[in-house]
Amino acid sequence: MKSVVGPLWLDWARDIQAIGQTGLHFSSNDFDRMRYQRLIDIASEIFSKASDLPVETFNQIFMAERGYACPKIDVRAAVFQEDRVLLVRERQDGGWSLPGGWADVNEPPSSMVEREVREESGYQVKACQVIGVYEANHDREPIAVYHAYKIVFLCDLLGGEATISNETSAVGFFNVDDLPPLSPFRTQPRYIQDAYALLHDPALSAVFD
Repeated sequence: MKSVVGPLWLDWARDIQAIGQTGLHFSSNDFDRMRYQRLIDIASEIFSKASDLPVETFNQIFMAERGYACPKIDVRAAVFQEDRVLLVRERQDGGWSLPGGWADVNEPPSSMVEREVREESGYQVKACQVIGVYEANHDREPIAVYHAYKIVFLCDLLGGEATISNETSAVGFFNVDDLPPLSPFRTQPRYIQDAYALLHDPALSAVFD
């Protein structure tokens, strides 16, 4: 399997955790369940050794997950005003990002990204085109416990006004060649570059990893 982040230990730890989680979901044999639980414990130990957090922290995180293990989904919106891209400043780390967040159950991706923009920036938008589907864990820090995909939409600006939220401390439009410090967990420069290219050439196909 090709590493998506770089360190092989991370791929191995994620695989071990996923096998343990999926095994616990499908197995009814007590001995097998003990073995799958041990895999989750091993994954927790690996993550603990690579961080400053105790084993129990990761074990609690992993045991909160149920069912077949699969990647999580993050949606982001690229909104432009006179060639400037909309960014919000995250309260969590102080970095700037395209508005968006983790996908919610029972909501279409397009509706979800439109809602995220409204809640995080105060602007009303309409999702009009998929820019790309990305490997969300590629080339970024901090390293994420879970594997994730990121879907970025090009959105039309319909109205509204800049409004901060409990997640964002500032809202603004920026030139794509003069961006503020980005929140790497949420937005990579290539998302904005791909969005800008599609804005000026709608015939381009969606990109993907």
